[in-house]
Amino acid sequence: MPSGGHLGATLIMASALCLMAVGYLSAQTPSNGPVVPSTDYVVGAQDILTITSYDQADLSGKFTVEADGTFTYPLIGRVKAGGMTLRQVEAEVKKQLKDKGFFNNPQVTVSVEQYRSQKVFIVGEVRNPGSYALSGDMTLVEMLARAGSTLQTASGEAVVVHPSRQDIGGPVLPDQDTAANVTRINLRDLENGLFSQNAVLRDGDTIFVPRAESVYVFGQVKNPSAYALQQKNTTVLQALSLAGGVTDRGSTNRIKIVRVVSGEKREIKAKLTDVVLPGDTIIVAERFF
Repeated sequence: MPSGGHLGATLIMASALCLMAVGYLSAQTPSNGPVVPSTDYVVGAQDILTITSYDQADLSGKFTVEADGTFTYPLIGRVKAGGMTLRQVEAEVKKQLKDKGFFNNPQVTVSVEQYRSQKVFIVGEVRNPGSYALSGDMTLVEMLARAGSTLQTASGEAVVVHPSRQDIGGPVLPDQDTAANVTRINLRDLENGLFSQNAVLRDGDTIFVPRAESVYVFGQVKNPSAYALQQKNTTVLQALSLAGGVTDRGSTNRIKIVRVVSGEKREIKAKLTDVVLPGDTIIVAERFF
């Protein structure tokens, strides 16, 4: 089992991502109301729109965009919405109300009640993997927060796969065919506030959080076990700290790494500053006296 320190560090990272998401949303949220969705959002089938008419109250309501990309609006009938932004839908409703002689200067607003047409898939080491509605300009941090953040078994990286075809109905994992459409994000950079890494998501994207590869720490350490490598270039000293550090009987001058190279086991005398590789076994020997 991972040590308390290792688990604590992982939980801190997960909490940090959640808090960043809350802060990010709060920064965009007016004090007197919810986040206003971007008028650049492209409407699609199954989205539910809220249309508010300031000219005639009974023209206000909720309208579901059907499979053909249209919805029925009182007085004017079918209105095209699929593939159009909210601003364009609003302009179209106003135009038809004016052209058909109902109002000289229609006062109408259009917003999204429920996002249903655009999705993002989250798979891998997150608490609640699955498909999530993409509502406006959402980012990686926000979507990870929706999925309950990462597990303690997660690596320190998230991979965002952008599908080359928009007709894909499920998650797409990174492979050679998708290499050109993959964005890799260092979650620790995000944890440290580097929001340039906070990728903006698109319809059909898959967020893949891989399982961390392990290093094994045995011998004269306080908590011998396997530990997830959650950051690149982890040193022997950092790996030992995951195991609670060296015991009073252990020697930092008598550390070896057992590493499999081309199918053969090799023993390497290690220094505290050496970088460990996934699958390495670190063994701390006893002091001579």
